[in-house]
Amino acid sequence: MRLFSYRDSSGQDGVGALLVGSANSFINLSATDPLIPNNLQAIIESQEILNRAAAAIQNSKAIKGEIDTITFRSPIERPGKIICMGLNYADHAKEGGNARPEYPSFFMRGPSSLTAHLSPIIRPQVSDKLDYEAELAFVVGKKARHLTLENALECVAGYSIFNDGSIRDYQRKTTQWTIGKNFDQTGAFGPWLVTPDELPLGCDGLKIQSRLNGQVMQNANTKDFLWNVAETIVLITECMTLEPGDLVITGTPAGVGYARTPPVFMKPGDICEIEIESIGILRNSIADE
Repeated sequence: MRLFSYRDSSGQDGVGALLVGSANSFINLSATDPLIPNNLQAIIESQEILNRAAAAIQNSKAIKGEIDTITFRSPIERPGKIICMGLNYADHAKEGGNARPEYPSFFMRGPSSLTAHLSPIIRPQVSDKLDYEAELAFVVGKKARHLTLENALECVAGYSIFNDGSIRDYQRKTTQWTIGKNFDQTGAFGPWLVTPDELPLGCDGLKIQSRLNGQVMQNANTKDFLWNVAETIVLITECMTLEPGDLVITGTPAGVGYARTPPVFMKPGDICEIEIESIGILRNSIADE
């Protein structure tokens, strides 16, 4: 299933399921089955509700909508935790002057830093050094602690796309990256959540690419992760409990703007697209605060 959160033209929030083979039509889940909540986090927390969603998609009388009439929201609007990885591709570590790490660089984002598919990424008043980062994201569906490589992927509700928009001069003001990664509406997330049954195990071997105004900037593959999804979950859950709705961002490959000569930063009017094979395209314009 490809599940997404949206707001319709009347201001009502909903959860849709993209119709297979359609670029524009979707099933309005709660209109089709009133027992399905209008909240994607509530849906992924319950296997019973997920089963009802799957049944709604197969319902010949399902209530349908058109994507071009709605506004996308972030799939999970206020994750309890947003855990991000840095230096998870050796080529990106190298371009930043870092040795191949022995342990990933983890940092956190707050919910106010998120923005949705087709909504603008905001360049703040205080900086013009807004950079792009193409990343695979996954959302947790089950409470998890001390998982192993054998059972780690069981806690994943689905996969999505993230653009880890970074304010580079602020990121470098301290040894901690947090401040440069938490400006309002800089982290684009979406467009939908793809359930694991539609994707390779752990999203291994998927092409990942960023494009700025149509020009390819990053071009890599998730097989190049230093720590794959299962290994990432093992590392995180030896430290903390993952809970339903938590969002994990898995790092970016080489090709980011600050490492180019001359540097390339996003500016108002630009269009940035992040594409991950078999998941889709996350598209955002850039606007000034």
